[in-house]
Amino acid sequence: MLTLKNTSVMNIDGAIRGARNPMNSWHKSDSYTDSKGIFHLGAADLDFGHRLAVAGSDHRKFLRQVFVSVDITAPIYWWKEFDTYKVGTVANSTSTMHKIHSKEFSADDFSTDHLTDEGMDALKALLEFLEKRRAYFNETKDKSAWYDIITLLPSSYEQTRTVTMNYENLINIYYARKDHKLGEWHIFCDWIKTLPHANEWILIREKNGQ
Repeated sequence: MLTLKNTSVMNIDGAIRGARNPMNSWHKSDSYTDSKGIFHLGAADLDFGHRLAVAGSDHRKFLRQVFVSVDITAPIYWWKEFDTYKVGTVANSTSTMHKIHSKEFSADDFSTDHLTDEGMDALKALLEFLEKRRAYFNETKDKSAWYDIITLLPSSYEQTRTVTMNYENLINIYYARKDHKLGEWHIFCDWIKTLPHANEWILIREKNGQ
């Protein structure tokens, strides 16, 4: 399972303003910031951004300045694939190395929604062993027990990271992963669809009939 919380999209105003710099077309902008400091994207600026988006990566540089921050909780096997997208992304994660021994192991700490009954039985047996080694390490600080834990920890173990990306990253991720066999990618791509102006600036192949 994959969950996404605390989504924040930032700097649309700065990005669209910068997009108009090359042609000095700021006077065509119809966006504004109201008296409460809330930015409102105008229809002309939305369409302008869409035309740049579908024109290709060289023309849609402004999307690299639309930033997204989100807390993602996902199994390690998914994070291994996400780590392909290192360029333009930053993440701070909960620490397996420092904190794996600090709480009792539970099946709730793992992504188990696709496990068969036999697989769940195997996981429970492993968790019993890991819990014994965790208790032993906390009592003795014997590092061999800690190594047993981190070496045998299943890749279904869930980790939370606060990730910062931009809309250009999300275009690349969406079209590379929307039909992936891992269900977690479908959850992630469905989340992308909910972001502000995703239809016009991220889902550009659908909008462009490609």
